[in-house]
Amino acid sequence: MNALRVFEAAARNESFAQAAEELFITASAVSHQIKSLEGYLGLSLFRRNKRKVELTAAGAQYLQSVRGALDEIEAATYRLTSNPERDVVTISVAPNFLIRWLMPRMNRFQALFPDVELQISASSGLIDFNKQNTDMAVYYGHGDWHDIEVHFLRNVLLVPVCSPSLLEGRHALNEPVDLRHHTLIHVSKRLHEWPEWLQLAGVEYKGFSRGLQLSSSQLATGAAQEGLGVALADSTLTSREIEQGKLIMPFDIKLDTHKSFYLVYQKQRPLSYGMKVFKDWMIEEMQDGL
Repeated sequence: MNALRVFEAAARNESFAQAAEELFITASAVSHQIKSLEGYLGLSLFRRNKRKVELTAAGAQYLQSVRGALDEIEAATYRLTSNPERDVVTISVAPNFLIRWLMPRMNRFQALFPDVELQISASSGLIDFNKQNTDMAVYYGHGDWHDIEVHFLRNVLLVPVCSPSLLEGRHALNEPVDLRHHTLIHVSKRLHEWPEWLQLAGVEYKGFSRGLQLSSSQLATGAAQEGLGVALADSTLTSREIEQGKLIMPFDIKLDTHKSFYLVYQKQRPLSYGMKVFKDWMIEEMQDGL
């Protein structure tokens, strides 16, 4: 750790002497620490010049990781020392799930567990719990991740959603076949969903245009709310907009994606109090919404 701090200071100041002054050690101690680190890594981190030092390509790459790790340690130390009585849980959640399901329910969790602080980040990718400062995450998929603990939350069922304005006019949505007169909003990586839903509804997909393609479920649902067409959205995530009248579900025909939401965390990790109550609360909230 001492060598890494010395390396970061020397790289930031571009000077062994200034790094020594900042860290209250001698310039020779800085040079010794850097040489030891380079010897351990088996490569050069700096090019030595008379007036300053410059990072090599390997050194610049290494600095990014070292700086990120030191920042994580500093943040964790601050959280612990600033409020040692508060149980902090860091959670990674897909943006659509975060905005449409978790955030509207955060007041309930905070009222029940005021001693637990949730630090939430939006991410659609898988988490490497061994390398990232994340306690838990919400995944969408088949639940076949073998290197983590997996807890089922709820099946994902897709229904058509649109603006209430599409129920009016010459091409009102009275039957599924009326969708031929409207733009179908697709999630670009899941173009199979509309053909599957139409087949379930007994409507031939032939003759439909691809319509509007967007990169995420969040954008697709937002476009439907703006009256740009009809999207397929998860019935759980859109329940709030439907209750508020911002979206309507013209046809109660649900497409089973055969995928689900899962709460996951590092395998065989002992749960802190905050992690346990969040897990139990999530499962209960999801089941109450069935």
